[in-house]
Amino acid sequence: MLETLFSIRAQGSTPARETIGGLTTFLTMAYIVVVNPIFLSAAGVPLEGALLATCLSAAFGTLLMAFMANYPIALAPGMGLNAFFAYTICLGAGIPWQTALGLIFWAGIAFVLLTITGARAMIVRAVPPVLRFAGAVGIGFFIAFIGLQQGGLVQGNPHTLLSLGDLRQAPIILSLVGLAITFALLAKGVRTAIFWGLLSTLVLGLVTGLVARPEALFSVPQFDLPGFEIDLLGALRLEYLPLVLVILFFDIFDTLGTLLGIAHEGDFLEEGELPRLDRAMAADSAGTVVGALFGTSTVTSYIESGAGVGVGARTGFANVVTGSLFLLAPFLAPVIVVVGQGAEGSALTPVTAPALIAVGSLMVGAVREVDWSDFTEAAPAFVTALTMPLSFNISHGLAAGIVTFVVVKLSAGRRREVHWLLIAIAALILLRYALLPV
Repeated sequence: MLETLFSIRAQGSTPARETIGGLTTFLTMAYIVVVNPIFLSAAGVPLEGALLATCLSAAFGTLLMAFMANYPIALAPGMGLNAFFAYTICLGAGIPWQTALGLIFWAGIAFVLLTITGARAMIVRAVPPVLRFAGAVGIGFFIAFIGLQQGGLVQGNPHTLLSLGDLRQAPIILSLVGLAITFALLAKGVRTAIFWGLLSTLVLGLVTGLVARPEALFSVPQFDLPGFEIDLLGALRLEYLPLVLVILFFDIFDTLGTLLGIAHEGDFLEEGELPRLDRAMAADSAGTVVGALFGTSTVTSYIESGAGVGVGARTGFANVVTGSLFLLAPFLAPVIVVVGQGAEGSALTPVTAPALIAVGSLMVGAVREVDWSDFTEAAPAFVTALTMPLSFNISHGLAAGIVTFVVVKLSAGRRREVHWLLIAIAALILLRYALLPV
């Protein structure tokens, strides 16, 4: 049955490897179960309801991706998108969270329509290979940067923006030890190195007392979804249209960058194209629609899926494991909080940090695919890969890369290498950043 549904053997994998891959992806994403409700509650959404909505929307989107597209790419409410929901739409513009959920819903509907009509697939085909490779590199740096922050290896500095963390602190030492274990296993060719590195770090943290032991293993959630209060009609006011367009813009480019980056890491591309792309995009857009009905901000494909792909996940069965764990997450909240929050008495999360850094190091390998001798290829690749981690946003990096690609190609008199749609997208991107808030 598994072979019929997911073609596990045909993809060169095994059920055990897919299971470990799905578990690894879930563990690297587990923080969203804790973090997303915090953002939503800042907008006024009840905390317990926000946690339940987060888990259910992640489970729905992840399972939909499994059965529609057969990819090990998990979905959940997106970071950055949840901050935009809380601090720009609700707190900044003063829009009630019930109406804001309606904005998310209608942006998701527009996303679905773009998918059904084939317009979004055409947008993807207009994106040149160099930006796809650069996107994978940028996402790799982005993931690694998140891991470095979570592990305390880099920290903010008022003079230089960033500086090295205090390597004498116990949580940071735990991150370094976990990273050393993970790298050593990768060097030995262990396919599940990232998972075992993560598990080893967790065990060391519990033994040394750096990671607090959970007070309980289970808790019973209250099934009161914020989505029951969604204001669909109120969100249709014309003055809200720019916000819907911004949500749609970020969702499209976050999805595009993540799908192509993970596809390159997992070697899913065939002649530069991602098979079943329309199905993957349909699953992503449907996840946003249903997520809004549950009561959470935009649901999107997650770059942390690269952790599961890194340990060998190649099919949707890994997503079945991840999605099932999200369904169990509301009952396992005390344990998830320990993994997501990490070191006791510290904001650092040394348990997941080594896994993210290792995944980033693997994804950056796509840099060899870029023709660095051709400046019209090198410039957009450089801008894309650099902007993603520095702006802390995938869509900003891809947008900057598209504009740069169009500018340098046209300047070099190589108009034939630029798809007409890409020129139109670049113009819309410039208008978006000139007229709408970042």
